[in-house]
Amino acid sequence: EFVSKVYIPDLLAVASFYKDWAGYGAGVGNYMVYGEYPLDDGANPELYIPSGIIRGRDISKVEEFDPSQITEQITHSWYDYAGGEDQALHPSEGETTPNYTGPEPPFERLNDSKKYSWLKSPRYGGVPMEVGPLSRMLVSYVRGHEQVQGLVNHVLKTLGVGPEALFSTLGRVAARGIETQVLVDKIGDWVDELAGNMGKGELRIHDNSKWEPETWPADAMGAGFHEAPRGSLGHWVHVKDAKIERYQCVVPSTWNAGPRDSGDVPGPYEAALVGTPVADPEQPIEILRTVHSFDPCLAC
Repeated sequence: EFVSKVYIPDLLAVASFYKDWAGYGAGVGNYMVYGEYPLDDGANPELYIPSGIIRGRDISKVEEFDPSQITEQITHSWYDYAGGEDQALHPSEGETTPNYTGPEPPFERLNDSKKYSWLKSPRYGGVPMEVGPLSRMLVSYVRGHEQVQGLVNHVLKTLGVGPEALFSTLGRVAARGIETQVLVDKIGDWVDELAGNMGKGELRIHDNSKWEPETWPADAMGAGFHEAPRGSLGHWVHVKDAKIERYQCVVPSTWNAGPRDSGDVPGPYEAALVGTPVADPEQPIEILRTVHSFDPCLAC
């Protein structure tokens, strides 16, 4: 009830006073979703929140997600690659070798023409992607998710704005509320299903057939994909002789907050800040407003 009777009404009430923010914070205009909440078993189950790729703010179509298209660059990151800093490595072959070349602290500014971030620059098919609630709601909307479509249309109609308002700081904040309502409305079904399974003695929560290391091949690789609250999260592992040979994570805030790539193309945070008016440079609350709309992970 809190979500439907407090969160959503408050979101709409506050948003009505900030409709100009539907014109700021658009970002890169590319959106990626790994998908989440399988509705059945198997290798490729139907997902309640579907996967997909949207490019160039084109909400007339969704591409299928292809994990082989993911790479990371370090041109502007404090890392080294054995093959050179302009390489783009798939996470299954990723390297994490720190090489800090920035100024000695304390410092007031960074030289962003060189390396300036501890984040790498993830790319999908060579282009930056925004991840998170806005991406999930956009992909779900275009995929025909009826509840998402209904809630998105309701929010747009209530605020008196068009679908282009979704590509903004305002749209990003609204998407988080919409997604919360979508999941709250569904979670009761999942709890009932869980209780029913437990009542029948079905307590298994994972496939443990390969739990013991002696059941593994001498050399094996695997990957896991998940939609965390902040966005698409991927882990890649290489196991050799029952030991971890390589482990790489590409987390949501890396996708959103990563620095410019080898082509000098900015990531979502940086792109979203372009053109943002700042009333007082000494207190740039407008900058924070857009960055906060991504829900940044401070540890990332």
